[in-house]
Amino acid sequence: MQPVIDLGNRVEITAVATQGRYGSSDWVTSYILMFSDTGRNWKQYKQEDNIWTFSGNTNADSIVHHKFLHSVKARFIRFVPMEWNPNGKIGMRVEVYGCSYKSDVADFDGRSSLLYRFNQKLMSTFKDVISLKFKSMQGDGVLFHGEGQHGDYITLELQKGKLSLHINLGDSKLRFSNSQPSVILGSLLDDQHWHSVLIERFNKQVNFTVDKHTQHFRAKGDGDYLDIDYELSFGGIPVPGKPGTFLKKNFHGCIENLYYNGVNIIDLAKRRKHQIYTGNVTFSCSEPQIVPITFVNSSSSYLLLPGTPQIDGLSVSFQFRTWNRDGLLLSTALSEDSGILLLYLEDGLLRLVIQKMTERSMEIPTGSNLNDGLWHSVSINARRNRITLTLDNDAASAAHETTRLQIYSGNSYYFGGCPDNFTESQCLNPIKAFQGCMRLIFIDNQPKDLISVQQGSLGNFSDLHIDLCSIKDRCLPNYCEHGGTCAQSWATFYCNCSDTGYTGATCHNSIYEQSCEAYRHKGNTSGFFHIDPDGSGPLDPLYVYCNITEDKIWTAVQHNNTELIRVRGAHPKRPYVMYFNYSSSMEQLEAMINGAEYCEQETIYHCKKSRLLNTPNGMPFTWWIGRANEKHPYWGGSLPGVQQCACGLEESCLDMRHFCNCDADKEEW
Repeated sequence: MQPVIDLGNRVEITAVATQGRYGSSDWVTSYILMFSDTGRNWKQYKQEDNIWTFSGNTNADSIVHHKFLHSVKARFIRFVPMEWNPNGKIGMRVEVYGCSYKSDVADFDGRSSLLYRFNQKLMSTFKDVISLKFKSMQGDGVLFHGEGQHGDYITLELQKGKLSLHINLGDSKLRFSNSQPSVILGSLLDDQHWHSVLIERFNKQVNFTVDKHTQHFRAKGDGDYLDIDYELSFGGIPVPGKPGTFLKKNFHGCIENLYYNGVNIIDLAKRRKHQIYTGNVTFSCSEPQIVPITFVNSSSSYLLLPGTPQIDGLSVSFQFRTWNRDGLLLSTALSEDSGILLLYLEDGLLRLVIQKMTERSMEIPTGSNLNDGLWHSVSINARRNRITLTLDNDAASAAHETTRLQIYSGNSYYFGGCPDNFTESQCLNPIKAFQGCMRLIFIDNQPKDLISVQQGSLGNFSDLHIDLCSIKDRCLPNYCEHGGTCAQSWATFYCNCSDTGYTGATCHNSIYEQSCEAYRHKGNTSGFFHIDPDGSGPLDPLYVYCNITEDKIWTAVQHNNTELIRVRGAHPKRPYVMYFNYSSSMEQLEAMINGAEYCEQETIYHCKKSRLLNTPNGMPFTWWIGRANEKHPYWGGSLPGVQQCACGLEESCLDMRHFCNCDADKEEW
């Protein structure tokens, strides 16, 4: 028993309460909650990114309340009992608390768009706030776009189930058509559930939030204002002068509560205001009745569906998504002894095999990296002696093969795995069971009703979640530090720390010593080494020369100007400038300096009739810039503010009338 409550409309749910069955020993001691807008494609209630188990009752009559940490907007709520009184049965009285929820919704069919036209030719903004919610089954599509004649643009689009935000402020060299996204955020956003988006921009500073994840970044370009000409488009990028033509793939799904700088765009469209041009947009969310299923267990999950045996030929199609590199997708014994058909993932590649008793196996491989978490469609069609495997509806690259014997449709189709007690002739699995999601299963060109499977009137199954896809991106957020690459399987994530200089489960531990002194303690002699002054902190290692002597250890950092360079053409209005670029960042150098007992930096200036300090107005002709961008007119052996070289302090200059040898106007260096 799993009580489902239809609340009539989408409402904001804030709490629930439960009791046991009145006057009985029937009560539930723990349960989980699921929500849906349609009664299909359920989503589990989570806290702290984990499926949350609610504590239930200890008797039949006491009431146990639970207030949600975050409210949920849904029409349907399902109570799923996990444990109950061992001396009774499942029994529940439930109550749901919340309030009404009002929203403005627009439905985009993949060919539609909304245009918000400004009251003036140019909209120039120093700050922007854009917010919306969306839901979609498609992994790609433009949510909104605006651009100006001087190269400014702002675009939000779905790409492979993630959101890409492009912003450019005044750099005419950056064109949207070939630009890289400013930032990419989110994952698995094509799950037909609502996702919230908030974009806040103040001049170049941008906060980009998708659901509960936020990234801060600086916008590209030279300006602080975003200059957009004429209009913003939502749902697609129309090509000027070509009605119904779009620059990129349009968004296909629903958008809710769309606000641009305080303007309710969908409300304007519903009221047919003159600022809005509406192209094939409707104002209620059409919900596709698609039932996904999740194969939970890598050893025991399977789905059995019946076919139509002895049909001349075979036709099977479905969609799947997974993080695992290996897993059985389909196994079926073909009729008329025409063999066993196997379809499975092996190292991220799709492999179709037909095994026959009387001849060698036939094999068709296709695709790569299909364990990327995205939905992939696969279709198998066999007619007479020809079999075709099509991946992601790409007919142009479909793989074909011919067999000597004709292929006949089988009686039973096993998806995801095999039952434990089956013989090889009934179901064969050369690899482990599939962990992931499937949907849109067709056999012999007929869709299979997976709700009937759940109700026990069609086929059979084990260890499945029916009517939800419980895939999770374990690399969001990315726990790999120091540039480590996150990869994942269905059950866990792991970090590739290659070429990072760090090791450990999350690339946390530096493989380098923190100083040259630590290398000496390990028995090393002088040479070039990587050191990591902040250990496992955020700074990268730096490459230095360790001069290891008996009494002292010097750490030398290389820069780009170690040779003598002749100064030519210096003029007060156009002074000669030399930059010293070290092979490390300022933060790395500061961390190294902070751990040192003593630090020095030597710059030698050879001069002949080239004054340093003896100037008409007393202002030095030559200075150097420190790390805090401050001017320093003193040189080696002298002190700040004295305006004398070392020879002046020691009273040993060539001309005692001057405090620097450079000021003596001598012909020799």
